Amino acid sequence: MPDLNKLIQTLHPLERAVIPVLENDIDALTVIRKTGMKEVEVMRALQWLENKGLVKINQTLKEIVNLDKNGALYVMEGMPEKRFLQALTEDESMTLDEIKDKAHLTKEEINICLGLLKKKGAIEILPRMRVDVTEEGRLLLGKESLEEQFLRKLPLDLAHMAKEEKYAYEELKKRKEIIKIDVTRIKKIKLTKTGEELSRLKLSDQFIDSLTQDVLSSGTWKEKNFRRYDVTINVPKIHGGRRHFVNQAVEYIKRVWLDMGFKEMKGNIVQTSFWNFDSLFTAQDHPVRDLQDTFYLKNPARGILPKKDLIDAIRKTHENGGNTGSKGWQYLWDRDESKKNVLRTHTTVLSAKTIAALKETDMPVKFFSVGKCFRNETVDWAHLFELTQVEGIVVDPNANLRHLLGYLRKFFSKMGYERIRIRPSYFPYTEPSAEIEAFHPVRKEWVELGGSGIFRPEVVKPLLGKDVPVLAWGLGMERMIGEYYNITDIRDLYRNDLRQLREMKVWMK
Repeated sequence: MPDLNKLIQTLHPLERAVIPVLENDIDALTVIRKTGMKEVEVMRALQWLENKGLVKINQTLKEIVNLDKNGALYVMEGMPEKRFLQALTEDESMTLDEIKDKAHLTKEEINICLGLLKKKGAIEILPRMRVDVTEEGRLLLGKESLEEQFLRKLPLDLAHMAKEEKYAYEELKKRKEIIKIDVTRIKKIKLTKTGEELSRLKLSDQFIDSLTQDVLSSGTWKEKNFRRYDVTINVPKIHGGRRHFVNQAVEYIKRVWLDMGFKEMKGNIVQTSFWNFDSLFTAQDHPVRDLQDTFYLKNPARGILPKKDLIDAIRKTHENGGNTGSKGWQYLWDRDESKKNVLRTHTTVLSAKTIAALKETDMPVKFFSVGKCFRNETVDWAHLFELTQVEGIVVDPNANLRHLLGYLRKFFSKMGYERIRIRPSYFPYTEPSAEIEAFHPVRKEWVELGGSGIFRPEVVKPLLGKDVPVLAWGLGMERMIGEYYNITDIRDLYRNDLRQLREMKVWMK
């Protein structure tokens, strides 16, 4: 058993006010009534007492029948059927419109009254839709119905109603907004053994809870004891503001490339097909340009092309290879097709624009980007239609495939991947090409994280004016960071679930 004297010294003034009224199976509302304290003060004191092991709080849900909007009105003005009969007693018979106006009833209430009163034999329907009251109806006027008695008794516990009350409840719940069910939380308090012992003691109020200027200046603190603080007690969690965990990873990825001497590329999400496809030697009849793969803009549907000499260089490369040593695609290049605006399908479009803007004196140079791109994908655990791509290029006359593999292995080691493999593959605008895969520890399979390679001469020479080795890669960021956050379904990265955002660990690599 804990030291009772030390425990008493830790009690807050709110706890000291509550303890004297506590007894087994007392409910929180009774405690509030007996102490005269506010509900929030009592609930806070009870929670602290439970944390100290002095009470146990048991919570149950209770369904309470209460008056609804119409029910409250009928308690004051009378039930519609009673007012209907009262209107009839003064005349031999009346039309429904006359009764409606005299009793101040709505059309809906009139219809309900007709059904109820006819069922009880309280009214008689005469020719020409006139209504007369019967002897049974006059008897009903002289006594209070079960429904009226029930409404006056509310609120009532649904689980503890008498037989007559249950009947009235079943009848009234069929009608509009007369009664409603409110779910109330009932909190019962049970004293523990230590709590029972403490409740029998007379607690001194000679404790100081906080130091104030008056207490210090008057010297009253000398005659009292200071309240003992419990630094081990649980306190409410505080969720400080921070960046979205995906944005934390983005900043880290950017820092990795910057530390490796790369410069960041930026650009618009909307691009022309010239930059998104043509500049990367993607044929204009290639299936990747179809609507099932690419999002085309409706307004504006067309964009502006670059300078004529660059357009001509790209056109010739597509039609016959130009001066690249290739035969090209052997078709007539369509200028209008290249003007079509798209949501960029990759961030490699930024690489193409960057290469086109380079001068001889700029090389060697390294660039990266981390940006959104869009593809008309079927969304599943491994695919999104809006994804983030980690792009990189190295423009260097002395670069080779071994350098490419070195950059990729270095980057993925900093991302925490121990098991990766880089194997030969095919991509339209690189040769040779390599695919990067990582082993998924949960699904027990190799997951593709991106593609890489060395840009083909058909890509580099029209843009740069000469054939220089350009190492390139495009990596899927969502798949890449999922393992760190223990997320096996990449859709969960963007759920924006408040609990997930609060509990997600900070990106620390």
